[in-house]
Amino acid sequence: MLTQLELLEEWIPEQMKPGTLFVLENAQTLGEANNLYVAVLACPNCGALGLITKAQFVGLDSMICGADDCSAEYFLNDGGIEYRKPH
Repeated sequence: MLTQLELLEEWIPEQMKPGTLFVLENAQTLGEANNLYVAVLACPNCGALGLITKAQFVGLDSMICGADDCSAEYFLNDGGIEYRKPH
């Protein structure tokens, strides 16, 4: 299942709803040197905000929601959000 990804052009946390992405402007110093944080993504399931790395942003690594009551696992794919298929 592919969910639409919505891009937020200005950092307004109140406008971050499930599936909203905000790309960080000065991401050169956040995270590990070989895999910096480049964006904030609201979980497409519950809306919890989380930083995502460059590898996650380009779809190489999946993401797991960090909220206490949500365990959605997903990754970015072709401009959308795709949920990880169960094995």
